[in-house]
Amino acid sequence: MKKSIVIAAPSGAGKTSIVRFLIENEKSLRFSVSACTREKRDNELDGKDYYFISVSDFKSRIKNKDFLEWEQVYSNQYYGTLNSELEKIWNNKNHVIFDVDVIGGLNIKKKMQSNCLAIFIMPPSLNILSKRLKLRGTDSKENVITRLEKASQEIALKDEFDFIIINDDLEIASKETLELINNFIK
Repeated sequence: MKKSIVIAAPSGAGKTSIVRFLIENEKSLRFSVSACTREKRDNELDGKDYYFISVSDFKSRIKNKDFLEWEQVYSNQYYGTLNSELEKIWNNKNHVIFDVDVIGGLNIKKKMQSNCLAIFIMPPSLNILSKRLKLRGTDSKENVITRLEKASQEIALKDEFDFIIINDDLEIASKETLELINNFIK
């Protein structure tokens, strides 16, 4: 059966680190590479981390209904899940795992319903989240403020997910998440 796992969180909460752990430790999971219009960071690879596409190409794909879900997360920054990515994973008899923002995660859950496990990764506090974003060093001071404002709105939606994992200790949070997933897919 085609199953989907959504890992969603505010930016900086640790979802990408947890997803990497999950993929390494559950061989039936395959990462759904999202499409986005933001600038590629130095450590990112096109087609591995994201499909980096132009705003006009993204809008064209919206019109063609190429996306399972999509969202304008920030001004002129679109993110979305390509239907072709899911089919590729499912055709190889694997389960798909999403590393997405909170609204995207809820949209996927709504469309996939009982075939989807949605997990919210919760930062221990907004102060710790702020420190993590600053230490990451990938965002300007203004972007950190924007991400923290958005995080408050996203945290208000946490109860719409199937489970909430507090990422106070990355190793513990990763193992707790893996246990939930193993119970769901088996």
